[in-house]
Amino acid sequence: MTSAQPPLEDTLVTGYTRLASEAPHRRIDLELRALDIVFATLFGVLLLPISLAIALLVLVSSGRPVLYRGERVGRRGHFFEMLKFRTLKTGAEGRIGQYLGDELVRRTDEELTALGRWLKASQLDEIPQLWNVLHGDMSFVGPRPIRPRFFAELATELPAYWQRLVVLPGLTGFAQVRRGYETSMAEKLAHDLEWIADRSVRLYLRTLVVTALRVLRQTLSRRP
Repeated sequence: MTSAQPPLEDTLVTGYTRLASEAPHRRIDLELRALDIVFATLFGVLLLPISLAIALLVLVSSGRPVLYRGERVGRRGHFFEMLKFRTLKTGAEGRIGQYLGDELVRRTDEELTALGRWLKASQLDEIPQLWNVLHGDMSFVGPRPIRPRFFAELATELPAYWQRLVVLPGLTGFAQVRRGYETSMAEKLAHDLEWIADRSVRLYLRTLVVTALRVLRQTLSRRP
């Protein structure tokens, strides 16, 4: 009897993991990891009261689960569970999980709860990812983490896409501070590859500052 074949995304990620593992290690990655730990610890403590308040609001307004947990592809093809405060209606992941690009954006917007719309606009829904950073699955700056199935599709369409596996995925990145959701995946990849090639403490800090200013403007311009 023929054994079941692994899903395409597993096969591609496994193959590209080898390529990513062969990429030369850089001292800067250790320095950025140290900054990740310091900032994640600091922000985690400072934002704890806000996190508890958001968790209570999500629970009261739309019930359980409070957190969204989604499988993502990380550095060197490591699969991990990315955390967010839930912003969508219950069961939305099953209804929109197969879409990508503009269609995903449109359907996601339709599934947002009233509170979730504000959380997403202000990016406060991503506070739980501080745990992902502390755990070593993510960094503050890097390519945004992606679902395994979408990785398989994009790695087939964009030959250089596997290079995103060389670094940790990030809470924010060049593609996010420079462009919006409407940017094509090829354009986003170009920005991600620029970060991978030129990453430094200076660029890391500058990206965090730009992101913080952007989040502040979005938060002040919207109310739940």
